[in-house]
Amino acid sequence: MARQIIHTDKAPAAVGAYSQAVKIPSAGGSLVYISGQLGFDPETMELRDGFDAQAAQVMDNIEAICEAAGGKLSDVVKFNVSLTDLNDFAALNAIFSERLSEPFPARAAVQVAALPKGGIVEIESILFIED
Repeated sequence: MARQIIHTDKAPAAVGAYSQAVKIPSAGGSLVYISGQLGFDPETMELRDGFDAQAAQVMDNIEAICEAAGGKLSDVVKFNVSLTDLNDFAALNAIFSERLSEPFPARAAVQVAALPKGGIVEIESILFIED
């Protein structure tokens, strides 16, 4: 299987043994698997302050990786969200509503005990880019 590693300086660099994203051919197009993104500013590698700011930065980071892969945020078919506090779920929905339009992608959201580097929200994504 031919796979392409996706990287952009417009999103935080990987901080471990993984890629920002991997693109693989699929019937009728390509699938792109985007690694979990935290609310790091890609220029400073500092976490944004607070849930809203981190979640907005996460979406910016995902959008930059989508574009580097040749797609756009509206090509995402599935989001997997990890929150350190499910009380942020309503704010998450508001951010998704601002950034996405119908038909909405599939999504899962779970509360976790902790996230790397002290993050409070992490989102991984899968997108499908049609030929």
